[in-house]
Amino acid sequence: MTDWVFSVIDALGAVGVGLLIFLDNIIPPIPSEAILPLAGYRAAQGAFSAVSLWLGATVGAVAGAYVLYGLGAWLGYERLHELAGKRWFVLSSQKDLERGRDLFDRFGNAFVLGSRCIPLLRSVVSLPAGVARMPLVRFTVLTTIGSAIWNALLIGLGWQLGENWHVVDQALGPVSYAVAALALALVVVLVVRKLRARRALATVGEPVTRPIPRVRR
Repeated sequence: MTDWVFSVIDALGAVGVGLLIFLDNIIPPIPSEAILPLAGYRAAQGAFSAVSLWLGATVGAVAGAYVLYGLGAWLGYERLHELAGKRWFVLSSQKDLERGRDLFDRFGNAFVLGSRCIPLLRSVVSLPAGVARMPLVRFTVLTTIGSAIWNALLIGLGWQLGENWHVVDQALGPVSYAVAALALALVVVLVVRKLRARRALATVGEPVTRPIPRVRR
């Protein structure tokens, strides 16, 4: 992975960084925690301008966020709500989806902005934003600000650490795993709740059978 990132950055410069961060926002296993510190290290060596790398990374992040936002908008709340009512759809109930929409309506701006600086969440946050049809201009502004801060931080750390740029990835790697574990745990909780609700509904819907009393003579 490192050799490939090196080759892309050295061959394409800021465009290469932008392309890698674009992929990072769509395919989380390609981590910006490894890409941007490495880019900062190469900038410190004088190979590229740190500002151009930062701009390329920010443009790539926003472009990648648009892809997942578009996917969420295509799915739409109504379609997801209808799917959540199906018996085979175990990821969420309609009530959970409604609660999620209410929470996003109340805290969506802060969630989109803050998640841009959290591994894994910075990618997936675009989906609920698209589902909720957050105004595109607001989504773009929040995504640009959050991504610009995150990119500047990691590029700056790579610049300062020099040959030890990989320390950033080693430090933030466990954070990514922790967030992934929490996301998996949340999915498990939602599935269990949906299955329990379905079982309870099936139990309530069963006809009550009572024994026929014997007639005494």
